[in-house]
Amino acid sequence: MDISYEYYRVFYYVAKTGNISKAAAAMEKGQPNVTKIINKLEGQLGCKLFVRSPRGTRLTPEGEKLYAHVKVAVEHIQAGEKEIASDRSLHSGTVAIAASEIALRCHMLPVLERYRLLYPRVRIRLANFTIYQAIEAVKNNLADFAVVTAPDADAVPKSLKMREISQIQEIFVCGENFRFLQERMITSAELMKFPLICLNSQTYTYQFLTRFFEKQGVTLKPDIEVTTADQILPLVKSNLGIGIVPEAFVEQENTGDAINTGNLSGIYQLTLEKPLPQRAICLIKRIDSPLSVAARELERMLIA
Repeated sequence: MDISYEYYRVFYYVAKTGNISKAAAAMEKGQPNVTKIINKLEGQLGCKLFVRSPRGTRLTPEGEKLYAHVKVAVEHIQAGEKEIASDRSLHSGTVAIAASEIALRCHMLPVLERYRLLYPRVRIRLANFTIYQAIEAVKNNLADFAVVTAPDADAVPKSLKMREISQIQEIFVCGENFRFLQERMITSAELMKFPLICLNSQTYTYQFLTRFFEKQGVTLKPDIEVTTADQILPLVKSNLGIGIVPEAFVEQENTGDAINTGNLSGIYQLTLEKPLPQRAICLIKRIDSPLSVAARELERMLIA
């Protein structure tokens, strides 16, 4: 069936606005012309697409089925047109990112710094979410993409694509009062005899730690649970317990010093008989929605 794209574009706007006058205004067309095109489209398809009333239009069951497909096609084409029309030198635009705290601190910050220097006129909207909140933000078009520590594969809807972009290593650290533990290798069972500090049970990190210790026949029972990872090191320095943090947090705390032995701003790394496995940091984006030029460039820098 050879039907003009323009007919489908007119159909899209009438269906989206629910009003022929509003659709005509949005497309800068005359209302009679819009009505004529809708009538021709209905004639070619052999069915009614709209129910007209003084209040506007609403889709028939056949119209709803057609709109589900036309909406995807028209919006993809519009996105492509916007992308081509975008300023190729990235002098404008906005990138919306949903990021978990650990992914932001361990991977994104240096990339965002470089991106900002290269493209100072691009606005960055950065939302700090839990992993599952970030996934929902991307799914619901509230963010261009998410950068998070990797969730379970079944937590990512089929409409989204997940790609690993780096790895993080979490470590066990203590303050001066627990420094004696640094002298030897510790088992997971021994570790549980001391007060632990970690993220709270609502986070994916807590689930990750729980599974790690369960495999060794040990139950995770932290003495202090915190909302954000950046709260852990100050508590460790105050000798309130042994903290579990990404290695990068300690490196940032000590301006890049190695974290092997000695006092590094009051933080000491402990050696476990079985260390925590590395975790991936992933970028998650929609499959069916192309990124803007600005978002695509930031994605390229993040995965480089």
